[in-house]
Formats: sequence, C-alpha cells, structure tokens
Amino acid sequence: MTTELQTIGEAIVNRKNQIAKAVHEDRFSDGVLTEAQKHDFEKVEQQILEVRANFIELFGEALIEHEDPKGVFDKLTTWGKETGEYIYNLGASLDEALKDSTYYREHIWHAIREVAKDMSTAVFFDVLDIIDPLMDHAIYSFSLTFVEAHQKSLENAKTALLELSVPVVPLMPGVGVLPLVGNVDTERARLLMEETLSQAVKLKLTHLIFDVSGVMIVDTMVADQLFKVTSALSLVGVKTIMTGIRPEVAHTMVTLGLNLEGIMVKSNLHQAFKEIQHLQKAY
Repeated sequence: MTTELQTIGEAIVNRKNQIAKAVHEDRFSDGVLTEAQKHDFEKVEQQILEVRANFIELFGEALIEHEDPKGVFDKLTTWGKETGEYIYNLGASLDEALKDSTYYREHIWHAIREVAKDMSTAVFFDVLDIIDPLMDHAIYSFSLTFVEAHQKSLENAKTALLELSVPVVPLMPGVGVLPLVGNVDTERARLLMEETLSQAVKLKLTHLIFDVSGVMIVDTMVADQLFKVTSALSLVGVKTIMTGIRPEVAHTMVTLGLNLEGIMVKSNLHQAFKEIQHLQKAY
C-alpha cells in the first residue's frame, strides 16, 4: 500500500503543471469573474499558475511522505500564509478566492483516478485521509491570513484617517489652530490628546486655537476630553482658545450644564487672533 501511495504522489508531482492549468482554465471560464477581473488576473497569470502548481505539488509530496506528514503540513501552512496575503494584495475577495478549493479537489482527484484506475477501497480511504485534512488546513491558513491582511489594511486606513482628523495647522510662530470636524468618539478623543500634545511641542506653540465650528454635537464626553486636552496643554506652556461654537451646540451645552470655566472662548478665529496679539503684547 505504501508503494501505491508513493506512486500516486509521484504522479501528482509530475502532473502538477497540467493540473494547475486545468484548475486555472476552469476557474476563468466559470463565468464568475468579470471581464475587468479577468484582465487584471491575466497580468499575473504566470505567477498564479506557479502558485497553483506549487500547491498541487504539496499534495503529491504528502502521499509520498505519508508516514511523516509534518513537513508537508508545515509547508501548507506557509503556503496558506504567503498566498493569502498575495491574493489579498491582488484585490480578490475572499469568497471568490475560496472557490478555487472546489477546482483543486476536483482536478487532483481526477488525476488520482487516472493514475490508480484499479485503486482498492483501502487505498482510496488512505488517500482521502491524507488529501482532505491537508486541503482543509490549507484553506484555513489561507483564509486566516487573508482576513488578517484585510483587518490590518482597515486599521491602517482608520489610523491614517484619524490622524488626518486631528490636524494642528501652524499659523504664525508660536500659534496654531486645530479645526475639529465631525463627531469626537472615544478613539478620536484618545488620538486628540496624543496628537495635539505632540504637535504642540513639535511646533513650539505658545497658543493653540480649537475651532469647533465643524463639530455638530458636544456632549459631556467631548467637553470632558476638551478640558483634559487644554489642561495637558497648559502643563507644557500652551494657552488654548476655543472658537466657532455653533448656536445649537451652545444651547445643548447649557442644557447639559457643561461648564467651560477655565477655557477662553471667542466667537471666531479673527477674535482669537486679536486676543493672542493682545496677550503677546502684554508680555
């Protein structure tokens, strides 16, 4: 039986390119991919064929080395990780990529049947016990890496967006403005503290204007965070002025009983500039 498994495995290794091509052709002719997607994949067709052939070869090796499958198991793990990231970077969706597994199973088993036409039931189940678990493991490794790559991409995009949402703009030596736009949630509030302090020190600010004309909602959490930021800035020698409080926001703040004591408030940037000039002259 060992010889039969090795013979089948060697046949799969020898036919890896043929099987890979069959999988590839079926995959592209199934009508699932759009013409634009097909065009994109054709640009990297040779690399994809190589990826497919390497994957198929591992199942041949698994049958050849069935008495010690750990090496092949580890190779399939590596293949899943590398290929999951590679396919993600090509822009394919996970559900489309996973459809390949159907074609792999179909064509690998087709090759096995051609090589072992008179395969006994015992050999069939031995092959099944080797091929199927490894296929499932490869799909798991591939999917896990694909999802991790997707999550990392989302986190990077979110971080970049958040950083752009806390822009400290230098206006003149020692003076900067932070225009806040949109809602301030918990994560943005944390970044507001970190980035504002960092930029204030980096730009050597003495005064920072918080323009909140683009903030539609100010609740107790937002107000509390603004207090914390202004307090932290005062500890590094930066005085703060708040401008642009909208009438509806002012009404909400009064209704909530929010206390802005300790925060200098001006109606607009022009008034804030005049106040800063006055303070600078006083020094």
